[in-house]
Amino acid sequence: MRRQHFLTASIFALALGMGATTPGLGIAPAAHAQTTAADAEPAALTELVDEVDIPYEKFTLDNGLDVIVHTDRKAPVVAVAVWYNVGSKDEPEGKSGFAHLFEHLMFNGSENAPNDYFQYLQEMGATDYNGTTNFDRTNYFQTVPTPALERALWLESDRMGYLLGAVTQAKLDNQRGVVQNEKRQGDNQPGGLIFYEIVETLFPAPHPYDHTPIGSMADLDSASMEDVRDWFRDKYGPNNATVVLAGDVSAAEARPLVEKYFGPIARGPVNNPAQANIPELAEEVRTVMRDQVAATSINKYWTAPGISDRELTALTVGAQILGGLSSSRLDNALVRDEKIAVGVSGGNYAFQRVGILTVSATAAPDADPALVERRLNELVDQFIAEGPTEDEVRRAATSSVADTIRGLEQVGGRGGKAVTLASGEVLADDPDFYARQFEILATLTPAEVQAAMQRWMTRPAMTLVLEPGERDADYEEAASVAASDGGSASEAADDEITVTQVRPAPPIASIAELDFPDVEHRTLANGMTLHYAMRDAVPATYVTLSFDAGSAADPLDKRGLESLTLGLFEEGTTSLSSREIAETGERLGADVSLGGGADRSSFTLSALSANLVPSLELLSDIVRNPAFDPAEVERVRAQQITGVEQELRTPASIAARTAAPLIYGENSPYAGPGNGTVASLRSITRDDITGFKNRWIRPDNGEVFVVSDRPIDEIVTALDAVFGDWQAPTVAKGEKAFATQPKEAEANRIVLVDRPNSPQSYIYGGQMTPADARDETYVDFLNANNALGGNFLARLNMNLREAKGWSYGVRGAPLTNEKAVAYTVRAPVQADRTGDALAELIRETSEFLGTNGVSDEELTRIVTAEIGELPGQFETSGAILRAMQTNALYGRPDDHYERLADRYRAQTTESLDAAARAAIDPDRFVWVVVGDAEIVAPQLEQLGLPVERVEMGASE
Repeated sequence: MRRQHFLTASIFALALGMGATTPGLGIAPAAHAQTTAADAEPAALTELVDEVDIPYEKFTLDNGLDVIVHTDRKAPVVAVAVWYNVGSKDEPEGKSGFAHLFEHLMFNGSENAPNDYFQYLQEMGATDYNGTTNFDRTNYFQTVPTPALERALWLESDRMGYLLGAVTQAKLDNQRGVVQNEKRQGDNQPGGLIFYEIVETLFPAPHPYDHTPIGSMADLDSASMEDVRDWFRDKYGPNNATVVLAGDVSAAEARPLVEKYFGPIARGPVNNPAQANIPELAEEVRTVMRDQVAATSINKYWTAPGISDRELTALTVGAQILGGLSSSRLDNALVRDEKIAVGVSGGNYAFQRVGILTVSATAAPDADPALVERRLNELVDQFIAEGPTEDEVRRAATSSVADTIRGLEQVGGRGGKAVTLASGEVLADDPDFYARQFEILATLTPAEVQAAMQRWMTRPAMTLVLEPGERDADYEEAASVAASDGGSASEAADDEITVTQVRPAPPIASIAELDFPDVEHRTLANGMTLHYAMRDAVPATYVTLSFDAGSAADPLDKRGLESLTLGLFEEGTTSLSSREIAETGERLGADVSLGGGADRSSFTLSALSANLVPSLELLSDIVRNPAFDPAEVERVRAQQITGVEQELRTPASIAARTAAPLIYGENSPYAGPGNGTVASLRSITRDDITGFKNRWIRPDNGEVFVVSDRPIDEIVTALDAVFGDWQAPTVAKGEKAFATQPKEAEANRIVLVDRPNSPQSYIYGGQMTPADARDETYVDFLNANNALGGNFLARLNMNLREAKGWSYGVRGAPLTNEKAVAYTVRAPVQADRTGDALAELIRETSEFLGTNGVSDEELTRIVTAEIGELPGQFETSGAILRAMQTNALYGRPDDHYERLADRYRAQTTESLDAAARAAIDPDRFVWVVVGDAEIVAPQLEQLGLPVERVEMGASE
């Protein structure tokens, strides 16, 4: 079942996890047990848990820095994670937001690396790099090619020990502006204000968790340079940090490098993380908020214990059973059976000292929200009174372990092995924390889950009802940082960098080469082509059935047909109900996801190899035998319509839906929103759905892609056993309508979509290009865009974010499809600078495509980064699977990615400029602006371009 959490659950999870990481673990190699189609008994949970292991060595430097090293030689990359034991809960009154502000400042250069840190990371060929802050900690992470490890340690140690000489007033003011726009961007989303209300209610001041990590803009505005320096001296010493290295390195290799670069840094004051009690509300609290949401949602929150509590696992499993699993109690009752909700959720968000338990339900269009709230309360009460069944606990536990195993390949990023070890060490004082939780999970009983839920979910709860409507008038928008004229001598002196100790960057002696796995091809018994690659780092198999359909297969008057049809495959087959499908997948630890995009419709199975054949049988039943039950059609239709109505209230979606027909032409298969319009979805019949399945989802219209630890002969045998007798229906295959070409725009123009009371505007520029992803020169176009808009260091972002402070982030990128390539620019900007920002986007783009193309410095940086990033980009089976599908879609050879390094080395500034100028015309952009017309329109009128004003949803 496609999970439909809609708005509040996703906003809440994003806010709670503002920089939060999700653990991903590592495992020992497993023996390959033979499984037959007749043997559908899933592997035992205890056996799966026993396979999970991340061996490591730990040592501590004389200055107190803890270092953890995990060796994983599968790829020539090393994840470097640096965690500081400081978060927003450690901020004193008047200094809220300091931890998050410092996360930004520590990317803005140090004494020996004075430029933006993203520049140095790209020079190393780093992947999966960023920094995050939450209530409890601040972390920085990057995965680098093995030859660049020493450079990465030099870089991280320079910001730990030698930062303050590079923190200037100009950088402080700039990053305050960036943070303000980060806050505006979050606040501007539907439901973007609810997290403030939750935190203030559950953790009333004074309490360490009484404010969000982004903090008070007034506190940040009042911060002096001395305040900032004192905060750094007190909190960011080596004795308050942990460094984790995971990947192609041993402890013996790592220790001398860590001691060389981090050892000389002086010990700092000891930061004892703030203690915090778990508050209990004196009585039930009910709050009603309004916002630009499509449907009313009812959300309940309870305070709960933090991660070190014995009941953590029981509460997490209980929340999964109640509202997190596809087969959850709330799903089954409110969504499937009673059909009064279009989405539900449940979760346990645990921090170091406290946690938040939550469940929610979003009312169906024709349902009474009061009834939904009453039934939600009744189901929670019933679950607490009765407790879960043994089968529910096992399914939740197996799903959790399976999700873990699927993430085992990644050493770094936000959810890899480095994160798991670091979070355990910093937050629980135990790198093996994950293992202790899994030991509990393997033997968890229904009685333990019930006892935990009874202890914590019978306390007074906060109920927050979010209704469609106008926001309350008391919303206070973040003020803008005052612009500095930068003219005085004293200001210039304040912005000078002081180097207290010269520390030259170590050289990167060699380049790690990509070794893309060999791809083999076979023809299956049903005639489908199999593309197969072996990856044996984890005992998992990934299977994608890819069909030549996608949203481009939708009839013009039935936009959303493909999406609605795919959404119904998991909602029941001729032999299994949607609930039984969900339960079967959970028992097997199998996950089936549906999607594919504009050009392909895909069914992807992620399975534990021990359960491969029964997992394939489940996939086969879903793909070949969908019931398309009329009641399920109406239920899923209501869900999708609610999703569309929510998109019509979300700035980025409004812009994309408005821009697409203007860019591609309204009759193009690429012009329509993939999930349809309200009108088109209402017009789709069951016959349309079955007809789509018969014309497009068939063996003579698809291919199979597999990445597995099992040999190809075993995979072929399993696929033939399950899919070998699948035959195409007698009806003709579908054909897409790409006959007409869009009329090119004659000149730049602006389309303004009025979205009242928006603290930010969303700018979306686009045009069609003659580029083709099959051409050899396409990689030249991509790298040219890396200078203009393709990454953090590109000109558009560095101008509007880093120089001006008007945006949290700007990107320009081609939208690459099989039959067309559009170029788009996306820029959320503060409302009072909308006109100025658009003028800058037009100027930067025009100059880049005219007389100020790719520089020698940009070429060197981009080529170095693209070559260095190749090994890290294909670390996981999922990345290999996606790359194989991309190669097939664009007719590329199997070794396409291995050839890229030489292609990059041959690039010149002239070749990149030629590719960009052949693709993009600076005078033919359509600029869609979504914002408050009362504020924005006068600014746009000053630009001298025609402005067309439309209302939200006018095209629907």
